[in-house]
Amino acid sequence: MDAGVYARESETLGRTVQIGIASGRVINVSFPEHAPSDAETDHPLLDRVFDYLDGESDHFDDVTVALTVPTEQRDVLDAVRKLPYGETVTLGRVARLAGLDDEEDEDLRTVRTALSENPVPLFIPDHRVRDAPGGAPPDVARRLRDVESA
Repeated sequence: MDAGVYARESETLGRTVQIGIASGRVINVSFPEHAPSDAETDHPLLDRVFDYLDGESDHFDDVTVALTVPTEQRDVLDAVRKLPYGETVTLGRVARLAGLDDEEDEDLRTVRTALSENPVPLFIPDHRVRDAPGGAPPDVARRLRDVESA
């Protein structure tokens, strides 16, 4: 069974890419300053991430993620997951894609919350939403947008 914490330092990001996997599903992605000492460095998914960081187009839509979030937030994250590689959209556009009202404060708050609490940034590419917080630190999100625009 595929489970564990995998991490590798990225020169492109100036940080570590850390992936948590349980039962073959990605449950967490983070970008700590340094890799934890108990993290494994070899995993096929990390290899794909590093190919992506080197400029290879990869949408990661075949990566199985495990989300435990409220339904409205799941709808937002599902909509963001479908955003094409290299494309950026507004917060309002994400609200509409998720079936929410882009003029309702409560709906926009739902979108912001879903994005800021995204447990698997990169695989749910919240860096493609240009005017909203995301699960990745702002400097990482900028670098990911740079990777996709190169």
